[in-house]
Amino acid sequence: MSLETSAAAVLEAAATARENPDEMSEAAFKSTFLQTMQARGYIHQITHPVELDAAAASGIVTAYIGFDATASSLHVGHLIQIMMLRRLQQAGHKPIVLMGGGTTKVGDPTDKEGQRPLLTHEQIQANIASIKHTFAKFLAFGDGPTDAVMVDNDEWLSKFGYVQFLRDYGVHFTINRMLAFDSVKARLDREQPMTFLEFNYMLMQSVDFLELERTHGCVLQMGGSDQWGNIVNGVELIRRVDHKPAFGLTTPLLSTASGQKMGKTVGGAVWLNADMRSPYDYWQFWRNTEDADVGRFLRLFTDLPLDDIARLESLPGAEINEAKKVLANEATRMLHGAEAAQAADGAARAAFEEGKLSDDLPTYEVAAGDLATGIVLADLAVGAGLAGSKGEARRLAQGGGLRVNDHQETDANRTVTTADLVDGAVKLAAGKKKIVLVKPV
Repeated sequence: MSLETSAAAVLEAAATARENPDEMSEAAFKSTFLQTMQARGYIHQITHPVELDAAAASGIVTAYIGFDATASSLHVGHLIQIMMLRRLQQAGHKPIVLMGGGTTKVGDPTDKEGQRPLLTHEQIQANIASIKHTFAKFLAFGDGPTDAVMVDNDEWLSKFGYVQFLRDYGVHFTINRMLAFDSVKARLDREQPMTFLEFNYMLMQSVDFLELERTHGCVLQMGGSDQWGNIVNGVELIRRVDHKPAFGLTTPLLSTASGQKMGKTVGGAVWLNADMRSPYDYWQFWRNTEDADVGRFLRLFTDLPLDDIARLESLPGAEINEAKKVLANEATRMLHGAEAAQAADGAARAAFEEGKLSDDLPTYEVAAGDLATGIVLADLAVGAGLAGSKGEARRLAQGGGLRVNDHQETDANRTVTTADLVDGAVKLAAGKKKIVLVKPV
């Protein structure tokens, strides 16, 4: 059977399983891992669900997720993948964090409109050094049977000669199948160029899985549903070349109840590194969750028991805000620690409920000379991340949602100067939930 044919069979089998919920229900799963994943809403697709469930119920399953190092921090969009590894370890299995030192040099074409800028080896390694500390907040690393390990695929991908790589692995993939993948097809349908460099990415990802199977006994690759085709390729490569069991599991691609991509805000990506997004801003991101998303996000992004989550998400009317605070506190505690979560909660209560300022509020620094001359309020709102554009700042002001030192400002063209300083800062607020202290330097 060709890889193209067998991969299609896996896709069809997985689709059949999704169409028959009884086969995929948590009651049907015997393993704690898949029961938890199903109950908390992580599962979108699984290859060979019965086999995987049996393996997870009878012993330790080693699984991995890959993270390319395209920036110096991961963002909230990556958090569901990190939480999947956390759930795996909590259920008594072994997680592998794969850093894409090699694949980042090529760039994942999935769900992209164009090729990513190519980074140097030094830039990629600096990004990995900055990113890797995040995982220690969620996973226990060590030498034990279920301790997490971190590897870099540049260690093996960079050692391949091109002819060797083609002869060893290129023979197992058909262009017909690769062109049918959504990530490739979408680019071609939009008549956007896809370089041959990017076209190699899916082969490299499959080889990663094979390498981890051989060196670490890894049998499961997890990822977002946009990675389904790449994951199926790796599963089939292992089963065909090494004749060993291999599995794939994907989670739904997340968006908010209003359809916005998870983790995107007016101020840009919600970074996980504290030096790129303060614990207070991180807390506020979760506090501003839409009502309809509270229960779902509590299940995905906290360790709270499901019974407690059911109670919180059923709170009526304005009481749902208390559930949002629990979500913000739990999510911030997990990433930044209990002290940071308490400080952020306290700063928010002081600012919004008591009208007081706190050093834990986010700050936006401006040149003292510019503030002395005067800065247009609309420009200040955009710079502080309270509005995405001057037009949005003007609309916000006209609607009564922009305030300077707790005074409503309907004219976004008015200037803010040193005369507006109170205790060395200007309190700038948008709506009821966003406050920034503007400080001269």
